Amino acid sequence: MTASYLLALDQGTSSSRSIVFDRAGRIVAMAQRELTQHYPQPGWVEHDPMEIWQGQLATAREVLAQAKLGVADIHAIGITNQRETTLVWNRRTGRPIHHAIVWQDRRAEPLCARLRDEGMADTIRDTTGLVIDAYFSATKLRWLLDNVPDARAQAERGELAFGTVDSWLIWQLTGGKVHVTDVSNASRTMLFDIHRNRWDEALLEALDVPASLMPEVKPSSAHFADTDANLLGGSLPIGGVAGDQQSALFGQACFEAGMAKNTYGTGCFLLMHTGGDFRPSHNGLLVTSAAQTGDRAQFAMEGSVFVGGAVVQWLRDGLKAIPGSAHVQALAESVPDAGGVMMVPAFTGLGAPYWNAEARGNISGLTRGTTVAHIARAALESIAYQSAALLQAMSRDAVAAGGAPVAELRVDGGASVNDLLMQFQADLLGIPVVRPEVIETTALGAAYLAGLSCGVYGGVAELSQQWRVERRFLPTWSREKADEAMGRWELAVRRATLA
Repeated sequence: MTASYLLALDQGTSSSRSIVFDRAGRIVAMAQRELTQHYPQPGWVEHDPMEIWQGQLATAREVLAQAKLGVADIHAIGITNQRETTLVWNRRTGRPIHHAIVWQDRRAEPLCARLRDEGMADTIRDTTGLVIDAYFSATKLRWLLDNVPDARAQAERGELAFGTVDSWLIWQLTGGKVHVTDVSNASRTMLFDIHRNRWDEALLEALDVPASLMPEVKPSSAHFADTDANLLGGSLPIGGVAGDQQSALFGQACFEAGMAKNTYGTGCFLLMHTGGDFRPSHNGLLVTSAAQTGDRAQFAMEGSVFVGGAVVQWLRDGLKAIPGSAHVQALAESVPDAGGVMMVPAFTGLGAPYWNAEARGNISGLTRGTTVAHIARAALESIAYQSAALLQAMSRDAVAAGGAPVAELRVDGGASVNDLLMQFQADLLGIPVVRPEVIETTALGAAYLAGLSCGVYGGVAELSQQWRVERRFLPTWSREKADEAMGRWELAVRRATLA
C-alpha cells in the first residue's frame, strides 16, 4: 500500500476548501474557492447547491495536482461542513428542488414561535439538546416542504432526499448511490434523539416531515461510502464526517470530558467535551453530539458568540479605522489598555449565554482622551470578554454536574493568530490558552476521523501524542483584577440590553 496522505474536504459558509495532510497531521497542500452568498429577502441567506458541489470537487482536484499526488497516495477522504444548512433534492435526477437554506437564515422564525407556543420547548431540549430556533435544520426543511411547489407531494411519494451539506457532498461523490450523514450533523437538525442516536419519530411527526426524507446516520468515523472512480481518477473511501465545530474539537485532540476549544472566526464557537453522559445546561448553553468514533454516544456543551472576528471587519469597513484586518493588533498595541472603553458588539443581538435578540451594540466609557486606538483595543477585547462569559457558564455547568472547571482552553481559527487577543483571553480566564501548530483544526479533525476508520491511526491516544503546541499563553493577572474586568463587562452588557 502506497497511500500515506489524507484528503480533507472542508465546505464552509464562505468558501469550499480541500487540504491534504500527511500522517503526522501536517498540511501538504491547500486549495480554496469562494462561495457566492444569496440574499433574496432581508433575513434570508441561501447557497446554490450545485456551486457547493462543483466548487468542492474543483478544490479536491486542484489540491491533488498542487501536491503532485494521485488517488494511490491518498488513504481516505474526510468531510467537514457548515452545519444546519438545509438541502432537498430529487433522488432520481439528483437535482436540488431549491437553493440551500443557510444556517444563518431566519425565515422559519414564525414556525419556531408556533412550536414554542405549543409547548414543544422542553420536549425538543430534552430529546435533541437544542433550543427551538430557526438556526437549526428542522424548520428550514418544513419551510421547503410547505413553500416549494409539489415538494410535499413528492416527499410523501419518497422521491426526495433531505440532507445537510455533508449528505449532499456524499450523494454527489458517489453518483447518487449513498444517502448518509453522521451523528454530529444529525444532532444539529432538531429532529435527532441524541440519547438513542436515531431520528425521533415523534419530532418528525410534530414537524410533519416524512421519515423517507432522512439519511442513514453513522458514527463520525466509519466507512461511509466509496467515491465514483471517474471524479478524482480512482475511487477513494470516505472514512470520516463531522460538522465543522465538532470536527475542530476532534482536531484539537479534545477527546475527554472537561477538555475545551474555542474557534475564533466571524463568530466564536466554544465547545467542551462532556464524555458519554448527557448533561443539560443550566447556564444558557446547548448540548450537542460530539464526533463519535464508535457506537457509544459522545456529547459536548456548546456556546456561540455571534460577533467575534466580525467586529474587526466592522472596524475596517464600518468605521474605516484600519486599512485591513491585519492592522488591528498594531493599532490596539499602540495604547497600553482600552482607557476604560468597553464595547459590546451586539450587532445582531447576543448569543449564549445571554440569548437576547433585542440587544444592540454599545460603546461606553468614552472620554475626550479616547482615540481610535482605544476603540480598536476595546473591540479586540470584546471577543475575549464574550468567550470568557461562555467558558465561565460551561465551568458552572461542569461543577454542578460533579466535574471540574475547564483547566485550559485550546484555540484555533483566524483570529487566534492575534497574540494580544490570546494573552488577554488567558488573563481574563485565569487558565492557559494554548494555540497549536496547525490552526486548520476543522479540516484536521475530518482527516483524523477518516484516518482512524481506515487504520492509518491506532486510536485517539496516538492523535493526542501528535497534537503539537505552537504557543502557550499564561495568565498574568490576579483573579481580583480579572473579576473586576468581567464585572465591568457584565455592566456593559446590561447597558446594551436596555433598548
